[in-house]
Amino acid sequence: MENESLNHATAVDQTGFIKRKKTRARIGVFGVGYFKYWSQFDGLLEDMLKKQAVFIEKIEVLNSVEIIDFGLVDDVNKAYELVPKLQAANLDLIFCDMLTYATSSTFGIVIKSIDTPIVLVALQPDKAMDYSRASTYLQLYNDDICSLPEFAGVAVRMGKKVPQTIIGTLYDDPAADAEIEEYCRIATVLHDLKTSKIGHIGHPIEAMLDMHSDSTMLTAHFGAHIVQCEAHEIVSQYQQATEEEIQLVQERILAFFDTPDPVSDPISEKLRDSDLRIAAQVTVALEKFVKAKKLDGLAYYYDGPDGSDTRVVMSNLIVGNSLLQGAGFPMCGESDLKTCIAMLIMERLGIGGSFAEFHPVDFKEDFVLVGHDGPHNIAIADGQPVLRSLKKYHGKPGFGAGVEFKIKQGPITMLSISSTYEGKMKFIIAEGESLAGPIPPTGNTNTRGFFKPDVRTFLKRWIKEGPTHHFALGVGHHAETIQKIADYLKIESVIIQ
Repeated sequence: MENESLNHATAVDQTGFIKRKKTRARIGVFGVGYFKYWSQFDGLLEDMLKKQAVFIEKIEVLNSVEIIDFGLVDDVNKAYELVPKLQAANLDLIFCDMLTYATSSTFGIVIKSIDTPIVLVALQPDKAMDYSRASTYLQLYNDDICSLPEFAGVAVRMGKKVPQTIIGTLYDDPAADAEIEEYCRIATVLHDLKTSKIGHIGHPIEAMLDMHSDSTMLTAHFGAHIVQCEAHEIVSQYQQATEEEIQLVQERILAFFDTPDPVSDPISEKLRDSDLRIAAQVTVALEKFVKAKKLDGLAYYYDGPDGSDTRVVMSNLIVGNSLLQGAGFPMCGESDLKTCIAMLIMERLGIGGSFAEFHPVDFKEDFVLVGHDGPHNIAIADGQPVLRSLKKYHGKPGFGAGVEFKIKQGPITMLSISSTYEGKMKFIIAEGESLAGPIPPTGNTNTRGFFKPDVRTFLKRWIKEGPTHHFALGVGHHAETIQKIADYLKIESVIIQ
């Protein structure tokens, strides 16, 4: 199984992150046309190949995917020859470049045989024909959308969903370029889901019935392998950490986080030296553990005996996990594997993905606080994150450093992955806004979340869909993109309107 872990991480940068090396999804491209045209219109075939080359260049500029060019398919024999090549290429997504009119025989066996997501791309070279000089040649040169209805109809007849489409112009079309980039990011998500190894330690908090997951079903739905780990594997690394390693991580932490005086919460204090040292020592252990196990993420919850190293380590993963999240490794408390996968989806889309739940509502200003204790994605923090010493972790054993910050102001997206009575997965998705304003100084993450039409109505609509109480929180509005991912995974989804 391919894995991009800390084994492939770059050096620590000024943020204190150990950046993961980004994976490159494999995208196939094939063009379609009609072989009868080539002998009728001299030069048309060459122009079609030039169009396809321009489209491929658009993808290459993104520098985020590996492209496999399968050339031009212009008759049924080439379509049948293409199928085993596509199957053997281990692709994450396929672009079908609609170069001119093509009979659906160039596509029917492909859509029937291939389960990899296919996107039909119709980008005509001219924004409009010069009608005073128009010709059949120029019409065919710009006939990119002509076969879209035919291909859609054949997809349905083959028992498949109608593929997604990109419609626009080959040149000077920012909207079309943005769609191409979106599908490349979707391909990255699909690639990493099916190749990821997500660590799991302990169990969900026993009373949280919505948290429990079947690891085999997670593999069935997403492809990711759940690595069942033991707490002592981190504890051993903690016990073996050297003074030099601890000191270096302490410097990273202090360079990145603010450590202000306490404000109004009596269980919070200014960061204690002892809590900083433990957080640094645990971070050393956690990073070594993730590297040794070749993990791409982790969901955990484990108590351990009172006063033991196990209790100390497992209750002080917050700082190290937050640093790892910022570097691209989703880390999820309360052993919530489903939300860890939601966070991975958001991270690979490049929109963050922080661990979150709903906190108190502000009925005066019509927003709800969105946040959580425990690990968070500090890559999407608004301003400098804060570390506070907490005398207790509410509802959990132990004490130590807590991470506090707000999500960046502006658009936000939420994704809850729940499981149904039938044992299937469901994506519940919503968009809102992160607003400026004070948050509780409790050593926890909180963001002022505004949702339309009003917070009361939104919460009713969200709850009605049966979410888990946790969700992933990212920046920007990306509900439709996430819903496309759900469709490709054949998972039910709903966007809260």
